[in-house]
Parts: sequence; structure tokens; C-alpha cells
Amino acid sequence: MGVPVLLVQNDPQAMQVLGRFFHERGDEVWQSADLNQANMLLERHQPVYLLLDMHFPGNDWMVFLKHCRQRFPQLKIILTNKYPDLQREILASENGVSVFLRQPFTRSWIEKALQRASESEADRIKAEGPRKLPRVRVPVRLKITVPYLALALLFALASAYVISQIVLQSVEDRFVNQLIASGRQTSDWMVREENRLLTTLRSLSNSQGMADAILKQDADTARSLALPVAANSNEEDIEILDLQANTLLSIRLKAGGGVGDYEYARGDTFLASQGFVRQTLLATSDSLGDKFSGEVNAPWGSLFFVAGPVYGPDGKLVGAVLVGKTLRSLARQAAQDAAAAVTFYNLDGQPLASTIYNDLESVPVEKSQIPQVLDLGADSSQTRNVSVTAVDYTEILAPWRARSSADLGLVGTALPQAFLVRTSSVTQVQIFLLVAAAILLVIGIGLYVASRITGPLVRLATASSRVAQGNLDVKVDSQGDDEVAVLAHSFNYMVAGLQEGSVYRDLLGRTVSPEVREQLRQTFTSGNVRLEGQESVATVLMTDIRGFTSISEKTDPTSVLTWLNEYFGLLVPIVTANGGVVNKFDGDAMLAFFGILPKRLSPKQGALCACKTAQEILKAVNELNALRIERNEPPLVTGVGINTGVVIAGGLGSSDRLHYTIIGDTVNTAQRLESLTRQVFPTSGILLGQSTYMALAEHTTEFQLQAAGSFAVKGKADQVQVYKLLPDEARVPEVML
Repeated sequence: MGVPVLLVQNDPQAMQVLGRFFHERGDEVWQSADLNQANMLLERHQPVYLLLDMHFPGNDWMVFLKHCRQRFPQLKIILTNKYPDLQREILASENGVSVFLRQPFTRSWIEKALQRASESEADRIKAEGPRKLPRVRVPVRLKITVPYLALALLFALASAYVISQIVLQSVEDRFVNQLIASGRQTSDWMVREENRLLTTLRSLSNSQGMADAILKQDADTARSLALPVAANSNEEDIEILDLQANTLLSIRLKAGGGVGDYEYARGDTFLASQGFVRQTLLATSDSLGDKFSGEVNAPWGSLFFVAGPVYGPDGKLVGAVLVGKTLRSLARQAAQDAAAAVTFYNLDGQPLASTIYNDLESVPVEKSQIPQVLDLGADSSQTRNVSVTAVDYTEILAPWRARSSADLGLVGTALPQAFLVRTSSVTQVQIFLLVAAAILLVIGIGLYVASRITGPLVRLATASSRVAQGNLDVKVDSQGDDEVAVLAHSFNYMVAGLQEGSVYRDLLGRTVSPEVREQLRQTFTSGNVRLEGQESVATVLMTDIRGFTSISEKTDPTSVLTWLNEYFGLLVPIVTANGGVVNKFDGDAMLAFFGILPKRLSPKQGALCACKTAQEILKAVNELNALRIERNEPPLVTGVGINTGVVIAGGLGSSDRLHYTIIGDTVNTAQRLESLTRQVFPTSGILLGQSTYMALAEHTTEFQLQAAGSFAVKGKADQVQVYKLLPDEARVPEVML
């Protein structure tokens, strides 16, 4: 026998689908689209299941939900929704409801929701028991390290025997020790210099009036506060930034200038792209505090900066201060302190500043050596031999790290060679044979161990490739007792999650355009929940149905919605096929743009695509009107306005609700042009702005264009030159109102 079920749905279609499902099961079903009536049905019939729509307007649905939880604690509640609404789902979860059913309401999804609603909390925990990951009995680390530990011990003993046979001259020991000491001295000097820069930075950021000067964009006050500190500390570069990383004031030592011989600038935006600057302006803190360092290859030179935030009296972040020094000065002063040649390299091994190389002769660090230096750390003894101007040097390399332990590059400390040490030919042969034998042994054992371990990993990689190609029906064998088996279990669970995620992607793709969905994906991947505004040249197309308000007043809302869906169902594919993006629907109006997404187009190409789209839209509308007349329905006379110019495209809204849109005078002008079609055309028609006509260039010959004259439009001081875009002669005759 069936169970009593109450359906409370705001969507008639959803009510129909759910009702049909429960009737086929033989359940007793009551239906209501009114919450007050649903409350009476609850009191009268006391159903087992309640399927409540989350999309009732206002907070009435939440009041009803709380009443159900208090009055009928045994009632099994399933919340249904047409699209994910995180805010309402959180509210429902806080009130003890955790089962959600989203459209489309397939049979398997409804049955799964009913099963989850019927389970108690204990049953759920028990059901999830078998999904626990298997216990690791034989770790992969043990499988790998035991044979390699024995091999390493054998290799170390043999190497110690051979090395003990080499007699090094004491002068070489002194040379190597001196080189290592010079390298450490260079590293210590860099730490001291960075601390000195931090002292200057703190003096600037804590100066009374600095925060107020940044807030008021008062460069003169900022200079009067910063200049004495810069001159007293003999700093080479001070940058004062606002919250948008725009330079309020730059104090830079002139090239070849003396103490206090500074030049000033403001308005630079170059530093906004630097990661350590963004961290500072986001008020990020690490284990060392809220100060960050970095190397910048700026248009005015290569410099090392320390950056710190500036807080106002109320404790709010107002900007940042950067204190920097050129790499040439750093290399020169470090060389004086260490009594050795000093060179700074970037992470690609290319010299940035040096006291050993001239402008025409330099020896980059081999890329294969860079990871070794970075992995070994500041106490490493990675050395190399270089020859500059016929002088041989031995250079010790160490990581060049900022205070936050971020790798900026390498720092090399070099001393000239006073001699060359050569081992005997017998020792060289011994070392060669030992290394060759060790390598062969390592390869043999490595191949054996790899064949036992990597087999499951290869199968997992193959399955991952199939998932990457869109196949979500992949499963891998998870048998075993080590981490690889755990990884296989996790992979299978991940695929199950992706199967559910594909449904959400489909829902998102129906809510926004695919191009905007991709832009959202990239934005959330980068960790930023806003779509940054960007200035672009685009062609905007605006359509509107003439007199649709009057038509709607005489027709029931359901028919109006059906007409609009049929109408836009013809227009949207035309826009998409011509490379445009439908930005939004506003009643019977549609806004689209060309040239920004899915890829950038030149103004000429964007204007061409928009004009072709407009002609195809009129053709489709005329064909639709012919069909509507046969159905005794009023025709839809459409006006199209096209304008080309600069727009701002980006996310508009709040932190939890965004709408990707375009704004600017270009959009407003396109809307005004669409409105002018009522004056220029008795029927459906297309009007272009002067900017679109100019953007078409030689493509104007591909269309039938006529000058319509100059018109005064709202929001424009000057009149706008307007052109008619006429349809081809082969088009279906237009329908007049």
C-alpha cells in the first residue's frame, strides 16, 4: 500500500512531474501551490513525506518549514529547487533539513532523495561505513626506501674508500673554506640589508599623517613626510601606493645622482602586477608578519623591494609603502662586504646584476643546476667554474630568498682561482668505474621496484585521461593494501563527485551563457570571486519588440511567456552562431555584444558580425510573424539598434551574487538607436550608429546602407548620425502593425 505524500510546489510543471511519479507508485498524493492551504492539508492528513519548493517568494517558505519541523517532528521533508540557491540551502540546513532534490526530476533522483529522507542519522553513518578508506599495511615508502637504503649504504662505503685515497693540498682546503665563508657572508649581508630596508619602511608607514595623505591622495604631504626619511637613510627608491596599487608618490634616486638627488613621479600602475604587492594590499600575514619582499624588473631598473601595509587611525588598510634598492647597488655593496665578486641571477639562471661580468660577457647558470641549488638551501656548496676576461673563477651558488622564504633567484659569490687541483689518472678511473657500476645497479633495482609499484599508477593515469576527455563512467581496481589502493578508492569517489558536478555545470550553462560560465570558472580557479572589469572596444546589439506592453496587457501571462521563449529561442542561436554573446534579457528586450567573448575581435570584425546577426534576426522574426498570423496571434515588430565603442565588461553585483554585463555610453547609445527605429521604420528595422558605420570600413559594400540623418538622442549633447541597414530583397515581406 502506498504512503501519504504532500506536494507543495510553486512551479506547476514540477508539481505535474512529481505528482505523476507518486501516483504511479500507488501513493496517496495531495497537492497545493498555497502555503496556507498546505498547512491545513498537513493537519488533516499528516503525510509521511513533504516535498516543499524552496522558490516561494519571501520568507513564507521558511516560516512554513519551521512550523512543519516543530509540529510534525517525524515528517520526512525533501526540499525541491529549480536551480541551486546556496543561501536558502544553508537556511534549510540550519533548520535540520539536509535532503535536496533539484530539477530535472528523474525517477532515480527522486528515489534516491526518498531513501535519504527515510534514513536516520545512525543509518546514514552505518551506510557510509564501507566507504572508509582501507588501512595501509605496507606503505609505499617502506617498499621503496628499504632497497634503496641498502644501495645507498653500499655506495657511501665505496665512495668513502675512494675519496680517502685522494690527498688534497691544504691550499685548496683554505680556498674552498674561504669561498664558503664569503658566500655565507654575502647571505648574511643580504639579511642585514633587508632588515635595514624594513626599518626604513616601518618609519615611513608609521609616520604621522602618512595614512591620511594616502587616503586624501595628497602627494605633496606624502613627499614632505617621506623625503627626510629617504635622504637620511640614503634610500634609492620609495613607492607609496593606494589600495588600487596606483602609485601616489615615487621617490627615486637619479641615475648618477648624489645623496638626496631624487626625482619624483606618480600614477604608475606597474607594481600592481607584482605578487608580493598584491599580498601586502590584501593585508596578508605569514609567520614573519605582514611585510613581503620581491624582485621587480621595472621600466626604471631592476630593484629589490620590501613592502608593508599602511593602516589608518581606525585600523583599516589604506595603502602600502615599498622601499627598494637597485640590484647593481646591492651587488656592489655585498661584494665590498664579502671581499668577493657577487652576482644576482633570476630563476632562469640569467645574470641580473654583477660585479664580475661586464655588459658583453656573462655566463648564465645551467638550468639543470638551478633546482639543485634551490633544493639544498642556503648552506649548500654548489659551485661552478667560470671564465671572465681570461680570468678563471670558482663561484659558489646559493638561493636568493626574501624574508617570506620565497625564491627570487640565485646569488653567486666568486673568487679567482689560484690553482687547479687534478687527481691522478688511476683515481679518475676508480671513480668512473664505481659511479658507472652504481648507476647500473640503481637502474636495475629502480626498474624492478618501479614495475611493482607503477603498474597500478599507470592504470590510474589511463583512467584519469579518459575522465579528462569527458568519460565519467570510468572505474579503477582498488584492490591492495598500500597508498596506491587508497588513491584508487579516492579516484573512484572523485569520479562520483564529478558525475554530480556535471549536472551543476549543465544547470549553470542554462542560467548564463557558456562564454560567461567559462569566465566564471577561470575567475574562481584564480581564487577571486569577482569578475574584474576590463575596458574593451565592442559592438553592442539591442533588440526590442515594439508595442509589446500593449500586447501583454491583453494576453494572459502564460501565453506571453510562451511567446517570448519562442521569440528568443530564434534570436539567441543566431547571435551565438555569429560569435556574439547574449548578455541579458529585459522583458521583451535583448542585449548582446560582439568582440569580447569568447575571443577578442577587432572593431571591424565585431561590427561585421553584429550587422550580419541583425539581418538574420529580422529574417527570422518575419518568418515567425508569418506563422503567428496563421495562428491568429499579433505580429512581433522588432527594432534593432547597433553601436560600436568602448565598454566596461565585468562582474556587477555583490560578493555573493554577480552578473556579468557591459556598461558604458556605447550601450546607452545602442538602446537609443533601437528606440529611434519607431521614428524611422514603420515596420521592423535596423539602425546603425556612425561609429559602427566607420568600423565596417570596406565591409559597408556588403550591406544595403542608407543615411537616415542626424537625430538628437537622450543623454547626448550632439546629434547622432544614423544609418539604415536594409534587409536583402529576398527576405520574407515584413509585417506591419
